[in-house]
Amino acid sequence: MNDYRVIADTVAADILSGCLKPGDRLPPQREFAYRRGIAASTASRVYGELLRRGLVVGEVGRGTFVRYVQTSSGAALAEPAEAPVDLEFNFSALPDQNAILAASVADLLNSKRMGGVLRPMGVRATEHARTVAAGFLGRGAWAPNAPSVLFTGNGRQAIAAAMASLAGPGERVGVEAITYPQVKAIAEQLGILLVPLAMDGQGLLPDAILRAHAATRLSGIYLQPTLHNPLGNTMDVARRQDIAAVLETTGITAIEDTIYGFLADERPLVAFAPERVILVDSLSKRLSPGLTLGFIVAPHALLDQLIAAVQSGAWAAQGFAVAVGVRWMMDGTVMRLQRAKRADASARQALARKGLKGFSVRSDPRAYHLWLDLPEAWRAEAFAAAARRHGIAVVAGEAFAVSPGHVPNAVRLALASPSRVALADALKTLRRLLVSPPTP
Repeated sequence: MNDYRVIADTVAADILSGCLKPGDRLPPQREFAYRRGIAASTASRVYGELLRRGLVVGEVGRGTFVRYVQTSSGAALAEPAEAPVDLEFNFSALPDQNAILAASVADLLNSKRMGGVLRPMGVRATEHARTVAAGFLGRGAWAPNAPSVLFTGNGRQAIAAAMASLAGPGERVGVEAITYPQVKAIAEQLGILLVPLAMDGQGLLPDAILRAHAATRLSGIYLQPTLHNPLGNTMDVARRQDIAAVLETTGITAIEDTIYGFLADERPLVAFAPERVILVDSLSKRLSPGLTLGFIVAPHALLDQLIAAVQSGAWAAQGFAVAVGVRWMMDGTVMRLQRAKRADASARQALARKGLKGFSVRSDPRAYHLWLDLPEAWRAEAFAAAARRHGIAVVAGEAFAVSPGHVPNAVRLALASPSRVALADALKTLRRLLVSPPTP
């Protein structure tokens, strides 16, 4: 009897040697079984093993395709790309940004103040820091209570701490079927099982939460109600109210990721269910990922759990980052740059939509990213590989898919990092690729 792993090894060798290239379609499983003289069930296990190894992706109704194996979905968006034009990592730096930031904190760097700035800092930082952060994070009629604010090193650490506080190894957390890749990596490290939840044009469907929870209990959910990454969806008030009602009915706690919320004026989900939502945010996108600060707004009942999670994960913010972040929030620096980045994001989005006119683009006019559905001739991994050969880094849809067998044939373009001139040139190159058949 043929061992499916041995057969999978031979296919894997063809992929890694280049005999099978990114975007190549594997034969249907029955045809594969016939060619190899094996049972259909064995062929199914071979394809499952290739999926598990991350060498192929399955697209519903289309088949199984070879991945661009140099890009690990677990590492996607974890570090800036090395390509000349980075449309993978969303980091915006305005022309005068560094001068503004430096002028704001210059006096913190003198020897008389450094002792206080560099002292050890706990999860809750100081009462002053909590008060400033609470005022800063408020939106519209909603603002958190200062005692509920915790500080982490960055937004990813805030997400990790929130997930660790809700679920242990082997437990289930619901997420949007297309989600931020680092959530997948965090869940894997924590041993948490992610359950993909159905979405529509506004984002997560309330009924999807109910169905998944009825099937097997969910320990929590993670969602992005505003400017979803990568799809750009934003929930209206009615959808937020419906999800809040589901949380209250089921007793599920949600992690609301508002990292991109600064680009839009939307009332957060936590305002509709304050005791059932953990809000996470950071200064990374507003300012700089190189010197940032993460925030957690904790429901009162979960405050101790979240403090313990941040402490056990060693995710607490450092004293210097807290001091600098508080200074930037207090003196108006963050708000000044936030306003400028809203205008910048809108201009870049318009530039991208013009450059890709005629193709299927999904996003929000306020967002720093967009979702590009690819023409039939292209597979996402092959397109990402072709773009990389032209010096442009993009992220294939597989990185965002929670279920490896249900991968969208699309790529995400992050618009923030290159200059607008470089972005315009990159869009022209991508357009030429889109209208051309893949190179064998």
